[in-house]
Amino acid sequence: MRITATAVSLNVEDVPASSRFLVEHFGFAEVMAADGFASLAREDAGVNVVFLRRGLASLPEDQRDDHIAGMILAFEVDDLEGELARLQAEGVAITMPLTVEEWGERAFQVRDPNGVIVQLVDWEG
Repeated sequence: MRITATAVSLNVEDVPASSRFLVEHFGFAEVMAADGFASLAREDAGVNVVFLRRGLASLPEDQRDDHIAGMILAFEVDDLEGELARLQAEGVAITMPLTVEEWGERAFQVRDPNGVIVQLVDWEG
């Protein structure tokens, strides 16, 4: 098997709201969109983020009504403090303050309008 691309698909109530959040605050571009669907990419991200509207008939019946929960969309960045200051200046609520874990991870979190957790992280070292 050869993997040619990677995506994470997240079921949300309001696809345009989550899409706008990643475009406006994280520099993603919407590369495909339709009713109830948006695929976003960044050349440097290594993964596409796909938002699907809950209840879509194209989803298997046992997944249609699921909502993204318990998952963190994490991006490693070069300037964690700079990104924190930028997001605060843009009015994005920081839902987990900058923390440092004993294993060297430094991270903070925000949530998009649908509750999707976005974590920015770097590593001490």
